[in-house]
Amino acid sequence: MKLAFGAGGTDWQERIDFARMRKERLAKGQSMMKKYGIPAALLTRADNIRYMTGIRSAGEFAPQLRYALIFVEHEPIMYELGDCLEHTRIHCTWIKPENWRYSVCSLGGCCGAEATRDSATQWAEGIFKDLKAKGLHREKLGIDSIDEASRQALAKLGIDVVGVMPAMREARRVKTREEILCMRMGVAIGEVGYANICEHLRPGRRECDVGGLAMHAMLQVGAEFSKAGVRSGPNTFEVYHIGNQDRVIQFGDLSYVNLCSTTYMGYRICVYRSFIAGRRPNQKEKEWYSKLHDRLYGVIDEIKPGATTADAAKHFLPASHWGYEADERLLVSEVGHGIGMTYDEPIISRIWSFDHPQVFEPGMVIAVEGREGEPGYGGVRFEEMVVVTETGHEVITTWPSEEIMPVGLLMG
Repeated sequence: MKLAFGAGGTDWQERIDFARMRKERLAKGQSMMKKYGIPAALLTRADNIRYMTGIRSAGEFAPQLRYALIFVEHEPIMYELGDCLEHTRIHCTWIKPENWRYSVCSLGGCCGAEATRDSATQWAEGIFKDLKAKGLHREKLGIDSIDEASRQALAKLGIDVVGVMPAMREARRVKTREEILCMRMGVAIGEVGYANICEHLRPGRRECDVGGLAMHAMLQVGAEFSKAGVRSGPNTFEVYHIGNQDRVIQFGDLSYVNLCSTTYMGYRICVYRSFIAGRRPNQKEKEWYSKLHDRLYGVIDEIKPGATTADAAKHFLPASHWGYEADERLLVSEVGHGIGMTYDEPIISRIWSFDHPQVFEPGMVIAVEGREGEPGYGGVRFEEMVVVTETGHEVITTWPSEEIMPVGLLMG
């Protein structure tokens, strides 16, 4: 079902309840930590921090700029980048005033080896102090990603670390109502991008100009981050995510545009659509697209509660179909993947799904993508986003995908 509202706020219509979303995400994460026997977790990844605290990164130009301590039975403690601390705690009032700290960071070790060790010691001592205040300094501490100096500094203080990502992945794989609404909003914003593409993608335009205009259009209507990767001509087959270069789009070029990583409230969309510049597709191009469409919807039709990724993956073609030696050659071009703040569970792939199937659950959001074409000539590609419902699935991407879309027609 399409959204009945826009990205702004109102007093007369219930839209996305961000406070509820923050509370539900934290509760899910705490529940999974408890399940995995992790009473406290130290999060440094921007996506995990946002998921558990609602605090948006100001830009991760170095590792461990900010981090958060999450507890199963206590409120989060946030260690914010010192330059942002005063600003962030004014606006993020759901973090208790006494639970704000400034972060300690070596800027990825750029301060030098000895200074990095000193910084890591100071960093670890601050964490130890907060753990001890909760009586958790001798319990397992979950971590998602820390550098070696930090790991050694924690070990010197007797802190036993374990990976927290299995718990975080399990928490994040099923989305709440509000999370799904955010992703639907991202899809709606993406339609602004594709409408702009239809206006500007035509013979004689550069890829980078077309992509830049679409990115600007999506930012104007509420995207937190926008991406419109334009690829054209021979670069539309066996080339992944190389686009928006200064190549001039020529008459008759196949083109495809991905909006992958366009973001609304931290939630990404992952969508591809195919276009053709200046003319209508010929029979060969139509057959490629028809074959691709049938294949991907074969995958999508298997997505329902209780079914597995093995049921869906059988519809993808083996790598040998294209003359490749292994399915790893198609890692991110013939795949279904969970999507949220980053890639999430499950993954639909011939690489893993037959031997290690994952079960579809209501609330999962999955992107399914593939491609067809010919080296040197070009190809077609598209991707749909799918929500697993209680009884089946719903395709939430609504921009047309039934055929290659002609744009900038010069010949009928």
